[in-house]
Amino acid sequence: MTSAWALLDQGYDVTILSDRWADRKNRITSQIAGALWEYPPAVCGKHTDAIPLCHSKGWAMTSYKIFEEIVTKLGETDGIDHGVRMRVANFFFDTPLEAHPDQLEKWEEICSLSHTIKGLKRSADLIQHHSIDQKAGMKDAYQLISPAVDTDVYMMWLHFVLSCKGATFVTERIKGSLLDQEEELLSRFDAYAMINATGLSALELAGDKTVYPLRGAIIRVKNDGTKFPKLTEALAVTHDETYGTDEDMVFIVPRNDNILILGGITEPHEWNLNLTVDTPVIKRMRERCNAFVPGLENAEYDDETDLLQGLRPFRGSNVRVERETATRKDGSYSRIVHTYGQGGSGFSLSFGCAGTIVSLVQEIEASKPPAKMELVNAVCY
Repeated sequence: MTSAWALLDQGYDVTILSDRWADRKNRITSQIAGALWEYPPAVCGKHTDAIPLCHSKGWAMTSYKIFEEIVTKLGETDGIDHGVRMRVANFFFDTPLEAHPDQLEKWEEICSLSHTIKGLKRSADLIQHHSIDQKAGMKDAYQLISPAVDTDVYMMWLHFVLSCKGATFVTERIKGSLLDQEEELLSRFDAYAMINATGLSALELAGDKTVYPLRGAIIRVKNDGTKFPKLTEALAVTHDETYGTDEDMVFIVPRNDNILILGGITEPHEWNLNLTVDTPVIKRMRERCNAFVPGLENAEYDDETDLLQGLRPFRGSNVRVERETATRKDGSYSRIVHTYGQGGSGFSLSFGCAGTIVSLVQEIEASKPPAKMELVNAVCY
């Protein structure tokens, strides 16, 4: 959807195909996301390859700037809320950052971006300031102002924006290899190029065997101040792989004025969406959050829905934003452009990836040969 926005703004006609659209009663993956902007790598899992991470940092910064502009310049569009807020986000650690070289490096990189990322502060005093339970064992913390997205509101606003910009929406599911049916699809939709932004379906459509799910879930509770002091800032503990478990993460984020989301879990290669609030892994997730913030155990579930679950679309160590490098049957260059594998960072990378998509489509128009993502110049902030 964000790639479509970028292409529309460059004067392209855009048709968007999907078998499902944002709906509050039958949510798509994007609506289930935690959707708190983070500087890579994010708390819910990271891509470890240095080159894609370099790309991701640039994409994240582009997204930060545009989300901030949405808040400061758009406000509400004709009374329609976009769902984006700039919130203080706090990240806590059980040892000083100096004991976590990767986390210290990340913080130092964030500090170098203080001209863009606002509200930077590092202090162990943040632990007491937020009344974090001493039993949680936190020793260090930092905070920044981060875009936070109410995904239900935002996805429907995004649909509205694209409709106003002239996008065509087609409800359909494509099966099989895109490369094998490229000519047919381009002809049927009178299209010059095709963007594959299909998440986990790239396993089939791009024939990419490195794509896999990272199951996640969030609990929705009431945040109206009646059962516990209302939270207005995000609180997170980064997943640390050194513990040998994915159950060390805490993710507490105000979704809107009256909803708080609690997470999280990261379960690789788990396809089933059969979790409930009584499933042991979810109960432990809730207990971690309860133990982190005194009084949170009193929070009542959201009347609309208590638990949301979805599959983050991971791809090995790489986010893939590149042109199809295989040639078509006649030996000509493919006009497929891929953007998938963003994992748990879809919102954080969205506008940055969309800008790269525009550049890649322009490359096709200029008859340039495709290059592997690793060879494309990246800007590391």
